[in-house]
Amino acid sequence: MATFPIFPQPVAPARDIPEYLPARMVNEFVYCPRLFYLEHVRGEFLDSVDTIEGQHLHRVVDKEGDSLPAAADLGEDALKTRSVTLTSERLRVIAKLDVVEVRNGEVTPVDTKHGRPRETKSGIELWPSDKVQLVLQILLLRESGYRCEEGLVFYATTRQRVRVVATPELIAETERAVAAAWALVAQPIIPPPLEDSPKCPGCSLAPICLPDEVNRIGRQPEPDPDQLLLFEVEGAAAPRKGAGSEVRRLLAPREERKPLYLNTQGLRVGKSGGVLQVREKEALLQEVRIHEICQVNLMGNIQVTTQAIQTLCEAEIPVSYFSQGGWFYGTTNGLATKNVFLRQAQYKLAEEAWFCRRLAGALIAGKIRNQRTQLLRNHEEPPARVLSEMKDMADAADKGPVLESLLGIEGNAARLYFGALQGLIKVESQGDGALFQFDFQGRNRRPPRDPINALLSLAYSMLTKDMTIACTAVGFDPMLGFYHRPRHGRPALALDLMEPFRPLIADSAVMQAINTKMVQPEDFVSAAGAVALRPEGRKAFYRAYELRMDTLVTHPLFDYRVSYRRLLEIQARLLGKMLQGEIGSYPVFVTR
Repeated sequence: MATFPIFPQPVAPARDIPEYLPARMVNEFVYCPRLFYLEHVRGEFLDSVDTIEGQHLHRVVDKEGDSLPAAADLGEDALKTRSVTLTSERLRVIAKLDVVEVRNGEVTPVDTKHGRPRETKSGIELWPSDKVQLVLQILLLRESGYRCEEGLVFYATTRQRVRVVATPELIAETERAVAAAWALVAQPIIPPPLEDSPKCPGCSLAPICLPDEVNRIGRQPEPDPDQLLLFEVEGAAAPRKGAGSEVRRLLAPREERKPLYLNTQGLRVGKSGGVLQVREKEALLQEVRIHEICQVNLMGNIQVTTQAIQTLCEAEIPVSYFSQGGWFYGTTNGLATKNVFLRQAQYKLAEEAWFCRRLAGALIAGKIRNQRTQLLRNHEEPPARVLSEMKDMADAADKGPVLESLLGIEGNAARLYFGALQGLIKVESQGDGALFQFDFQGRNRRPPRDPINALLSLAYSMLTKDMTIACTAVGFDPMLGFYHRPRHGRPALALDLMEPFRPLIADSAVMQAINTKMVQPEDFVSAAGAVALRPEGRKAFYRAYELRMDTLVTHPLFDYRVSYRRLLEIQARLLGKMLQGEIGSYPVFVTR
């Protein structure tokens, strides 16, 4: 794992402060200031089992009931109403109250929570974050003129109602929490993660927050002490232990959903309910449940209905478009990512030559080291001179030379690497009479003129697609890079970040497809000097590529195992955290 200090200054973008702070966000702030910042300031969100169950639970209480009478019009009759929205101009807070019960002229808010109450030696009580949110609802009712002394939280899992009285101490604590949350909204720097907190494993935003990973890497420079939060919450971030602390894997090692590849020309994709329907003319060929796929890949002349695209966008499932030969055109995505501040940081630092030089050098150094590892692991007899020179070139690239020199270093390393690549091929030649041989004489493209180059070009196109999807999911603009300069239609940032993964994913998938005979010489066709895969060969290679993407690999810095597909997103998120000043270095992935 290669790391290098960059220390970009956090970008402090000009942004509008919201008019009101939702009471549920104050709950998030007390639970974890970093979670609050991710959700409320950056607009990041991921569903989990708990959030989906919570949404299902609120399907009843979110339905509007009879309107709550004005305070002056309340009588002695008992009544109950749902989904009442109130605001406080003093605190600048807005809240939607699940249920309001009225009895003898006094109102009582009842908040519905998924889960269970806190158990202590003295009995059950509210969690601190739930307590602050409930007291805030009481304050909003009072400011609206109602008589309100207490509130209730109904915990659905245990079917228990827990009562709290708004004492002066609780009111003061709640108002401090609101003030501290407003202060955090105005800050350009996100709070550090919690340290070894039991809250993190159950948090739906753990794959975005990456608390243990950020704590392991460390943050430089440290924020100004004057910008630190003044409101202390239970379980808030403690001084970090640094590299010695254990990194918990808080995200699934693999993406359970699978990519969908459509390769037959003339297919038409529609949808019925939550199912994609693939048809050839009027014949129904296949039905695929939308919640079981993570992306749709259209290879060539394949049509998709507007209804299907709208549903896929809503489900945050990207649709990728390729030529029949595998050229990657681009993707269609929904509007799930709201963190515009990450893109502002990306645009700002892309103009800084020193930053681009250091990041590009580290990425190319990582690529060369991974190429060298490929030869060490898989070559029958790796040439000592090649290994020695590639080591020197990786060290030279790591120093962040000017762009022209770096291009030369990368080109020389590629010449050495591809010159030795034939030693990774373990299949025997097909005989002199065979139309094609797996005989690699060097890299060529546009068009590829032999089977191995055809496979490499297709593999790099597939990897570009997956890295583009990862960049988009994180919130980057994939078209603006730091090494690959802007060019019309080229996802430059995706090309930057995929450099260290070319030998590990694309080249390995090609070698696996050849050596296991998933793809054979008869799967290729030649036309006008170009060599391309037949449809059956492409289908077989997509399977080999996805097997590689699904392979678990141990992260050398965090010591947990994740798939290569998941790893692409982790690395993209780590770059985002470095650009926004959360960590002081970008850990380029270099396999052991």
